[in-house]
Amino acid sequence: MPQQPGALPPFSCSFSPNIPELLQQLGCSLAISTYQAGKVVFISPKADGENLVQLPRTFKKAMGIALDGEKMAIATMEEVLVLVNSKELALYYPKQPNTYDALYMPRATYYTGQVDIHDLDYGEGGLYAVNTSFSCLIKIDDNYSFTPIWKPPFISKLVSEDRCHLNGMALENGKPRYVTAFGTGDSPQAWREVVTTGGILMDINSNEFIARELPMPHSPRMFDGQLYLLLSATGELVRLDLKSGKYDVVCKIEGFVRGLARCGDYAFIGLSRLRKNSSTFAKLKIADVANQAGIAVVHLPTGAFAGEIKYHMSVDEIYDVQVLPGMLRPGILNTDKPEFRMGLSTPGATYWSRPDAAETNDDSTK
Repeated sequence: MPQQPGALPPFSCSFSPNIPELLQQLGCSLAISTYQAGKVVFISPKADGENLVQLPRTFKKAMGIALDGEKMAIATMEEVLVLVNSKELALYYPKQPNTYDALYMPRATYYTGQVDIHDLDYGEGGLYAVNTSFSCLIKIDDNYSFTPIWKPPFISKLVSEDRCHLNGMALENGKPRYVTAFGTGDSPQAWREVVTTGGILMDINSNEFIARELPMPHSPRMFDGQLYLLLSATGELVRLDLKSGKYDVVCKIEGFVRGLARCGDYAFIGLSRLRKNSSTFAKLKIADVANQAGIAVVHLPTGAFAGEIKYHMSVDEIYDVQVLPGMLRPGILNTDKPEFRMGLSTPGATYWSRPDAAETNDDSTK
């Protein structure tokens, strides 16, 4: 898949030989968001079990991705876009009929403004998100730009100053329960002063700290009743003891880790290439080895490294990773081109309004 340097096409990557077969066995595809490239990329196994196929789509500053049944929500620079999968529209997609087993179509947009949404998830009653700019958790609906539902007790007021770099959110029983942040400051970007050592994990029900002095925590996730998260500054996937606040290192990866999803016994972890000119990233001990973006695959029961995908072009920084279960060749449309308006869904039927709706090559990066 990789070619000679200087002749690499967009989104060129290499991968461990077992990755396509593993995705086939798990019956899933992957979705990653890269705010640096402004894309959501679907990664699927080819039928031959030996290769991967990618489908990049443009979403401006794509960050958190949320899944709920057939729905997908994507946080972008100023909006949260909701897409809905239609297997029927996929089957008759005019440009490539009988190609996709799913097709995510734009169906609604929430205009949040530039609030730097990080983690995003569906829960009881709708969409919840981490509003990093205002240092709070929010609910997203059509009443307001956003509705604050919780802020850390050390944040004195809601103001767009990214005071603690609140970034991660894990739901429990359908409601936000645990959050991660880079610090506990109450002034504009105070977290930068302790960026590699000031990270926290909090229980929002009790407003208590579960763990402190974490090295850039990201992506808290509940798997089978246990809390996992990524320590980006040390390249570690850890499992937290919620009573003691101590953690076990499941595995250590040579890279900056952010974005975590699970399918079966396997965890899929996003890797980002660190910006060498960044005053923040230059402080990290892993700065010299975090020179590749991609996805690391870990066998959760044993912590064993199970394979990887490495990008050679286009992708430098990954924010979120999601698993698309039961989909071996999903498609997705954005609102940048007119095709999305042609696919119509009603409760009992679907229609492509013009047979020649898709005028562009489906494998383009738009």
